Amino acid sequence: MRSGKKAIAAWLALLVLCALVTACGTGGRSNADPAPATPQISENAVISYLGPEGTYTEEAARFFFAAGTFQPKETVDDAIADVTTGAADYAVIPQENTLGGAVTNYIDALIAQQDVYVVGEVILPINQTLMGVPGASLEDVQTICSHAQGIAQSAAWRSEHLPDAVTEEMASTAAAASFVAETGDRTIAAIAAPGAAELYGLSVLAENVQITDANKTRFYVLSASPLEGNHGVFVASCEANRIDDIIVEIHNAGAELVTIHDRPEGSGLGAYHYILEVEGISDKLLKAIETFPEVTYLGSFPVMEKQSQGK
Repeated sequence: MRSGKKAIAAWLALLVLCALVTACGTGGRSNADPAPATPQISENAVISYLGPEGTYTEEAARFFFAAGTFQPKETVDDAIADVTTGAADYAVIPQENTLGGAVTNYIDALIAQQDVYVVGEVILPINQTLMGVPGASLEDVQTICSHAQGIAQSAAWRSEHLPDAVTEEMASTAAAASFVAETGDRTIAAIAAPGAAELYGLSVLAENVQITDANKTRFYVLSASPLEGNHGVFVASCEANRIDDIIVEIHNAGAELVTIHDRPEGSGLGAYHYILEVEGISDKLLKAIETFPEVTYLGSFPVMEKQSQGK
């Protein structure tokens, strides 16, 4: 895994240059604004994302980048590998959902990589839609396909409206929509992003089947080079009794903990990777964190949130 000290040194080296660019001012970003909220991201980049076309990950990628070549990938590992090999400048991966929680296998994929940094974050409202082949109705549906997150997020709605329907997990919500279109079977429906219905020639059977209108997903933008922003991510690989000391240092440096997730470290019981997202990245914080050899810096970044368009 990448060295925390090496990565922090790289961040500090970029800080002065990035500060000069940021001083020019960028303004806030609205849904209609095609430019990202930071000038640090190059235009006309190659961006790999979890495909196929029509996923929420693609929507997040297109919201973050003003322009570029967008490459759908079969898996998150494939998207990240494009960054490590130079086949793509950036990768966009899901990280956490309001209802489904952390997308743990994608977090594991990020932790396992060498020299890949988080350089951006997109928060996207998730409006899950049930769709089927043209001519199908709710009464026809016996099987519902979706990504694991889509299945979890629609649990309450399905229990009320389609209690007897079975679920089938697929690699992505768009893959579910594509599968339904290919089968042409009225008894099979997909839960996916609203745009997937038009993309795959399906009919909308029900809108907003998620549990709550507050449903959102956080996506990370990854790159082979660290950049600068107010938010940052660290991984602390330690036992639980050590994490308190790290959190205290974060607080003492004037930063705030945004999220914390834990993943098994694999070397023994009680040992975990703690993924810490922090708001308020500063020289003081980075120097404080550098004193913890078990902490790895994954990068700092701007955060962009797309506002819901309503029902």
